[in-house]
Amino acid sequence: MTPVTRFVTQPLLTIVGDMKPPAETLASLSASIDIAAAPDAVYQLVSAVDRMGEWSTEAVGADWVDGGSGQTGDWFTGHNKAGEREWSRECEVARAEPGRDFTFVVGGVEANCTWWSYEMEATDGGTRLTENWWLVNKTPGVAGMTQEQFEGRVAMTGPMMEQTIAAIKATAEG
Repeated sequence: MTPVTRFVTQPLLTIVGDMKPPAETLASLSASIDIAAAPDAVYQLVSAVDRMGEWSTEAVGADWVDGGSGQTGDWFTGHNKAGEREWSRECEVARAEPGRDFTFVVGGVEANCTWWSYEMEATDGGTRLTENWWLVNKTPGVAGMTQEQFEGRVAMTGPMMEQTIAAIKATAEG
């Protein structure tokens, strides 16, 4: 199945821990794909942030901070590259529910900048994986963008998400 990106104009209603995603966002996107693998197997992939570079066109990997292992409240430093630009950001795991949801927030929950969520739903053939992205408050890099650059960033995020979940599917089914 080809990944489908749904552009969302209203905030998604998924509950993250005992919090809800922000009521107001600067941008939000969602992409889903069906995977012929069990939800727990898909969760093992998406929660392995140090492996994200195998699937993402932008994330190149991550390192857990202070012995973190992917539990709610753990922190990691995510490393990214786009063209010649490289950057790293601290991220906090907002929800870690094996087989259901792995969500993290760039800058941490309190900073409430960019939320990334991987939700798994059991299907007859395996799992429907949905990647969600909510941009709430601008990170320093985004804050320095012109409106045109910001719109370009949002426009490239949807296809990037589709490529990422398609690559996760290939690994899970491989």
